[in-house]
Amino acid sequence: MGLMGFACFAVYDMSIKYLGGGYHPFQIIAAAGFMALPLLALYVALDRETGPLFPRRTGWMAVRAVTLTLNGMLGTYAFSTLPLAQCYVILFSMPLFIAALSPVMLKERIDPVRMLAILIGLVGVVIALEPGKAPLQWGHAAALGGAVLGAVFYIVIRKVGSDERTATTLIWPLLVQFLVAAALLPFVWKPMPMGDLLVSGWMAVALVVGMLFIIAAYRIAPALVVAPMQYSQIIWAAIFGALLFGETMERSVIPGAALIIIAGLIVVMRQDRAPLPPPDAEPPMMPPPVAPA
Repeated sequence: MGLMGFACFAVYDMSIKYLGGGYHPFQIIAAAGFMALPLLALYVALDRETGPLFPRRTGWMAVRAVTLTLNGMLGTYAFSTLPLAQCYVILFSMPLFIAALSPVMLKERIDPVRMLAILIGLVGVVIALEPGKAPLQWGHAAALGGAVLGAVFYIVIRKVGSDERTATTLIWPLLVQFLVAAALLPFVWKPMPMGDLLVSGWMAVALVVGMLFIIAAYRIAPALVVAPMQYSQIIWAAIFGALLFGETMERSVIPGAALIIIAGLIVVMRQDRAPLPPPDAEPPMMPPPVAPA
């Protein structure tokens, strides 16, 4: 289920890249968000969990909404301007930023092994990007910013997510992201033919279905099992990039991605193994893709 969820997120990212050549990131986010609203409403209608839809901890919900909105904008720009594989290599550093920020936001101890893993992962990013070979672009900075914001989003969910209903945690950040993009839409609007509108609808389906797969995966398995499945996206990046966009993966991407994946696995495995929740307990939420993610 984790593999399927991250495959759906890869479809979402691929669609961003397809639309990114002709539309502003705000328009892409607004179009996909508008298409996702009926699916979210259907989820709420079918959700059997009780509790208020209005957030209990409004301050932390605002942090989640802001980080997701900025993450979506930066990620959309990055996928629009960079090869898929390069975007994923940078975004794979998210678990490393989570480990680095956890002592500050979660008061968790960071041991020498985790610190070494963070350094290994950063070396992997440098190797993959080969900054001396080609000039760095704003897209690289956007992807790195998206990874940091995604880490903050995930840490906040981990910090207070159990206090909120799942539908509340899911809907409000996505709704705020859509409203912000929609408010800016008149300044960047370009007419979209039916084919591009269908792609926007496909993005919405991929996003919601991917989230459902991830939620289901976390319901039946610990994070130690599910989280590393994110690294499967580098395979989708190679496939989609070659078939749809004529991209070839640079030789440096493979060893760089390998170091980042090894570092991420070390960070995940060093986390304390919490006991499995009872079957009726609420699963932890993963952050959405650029998306998430």
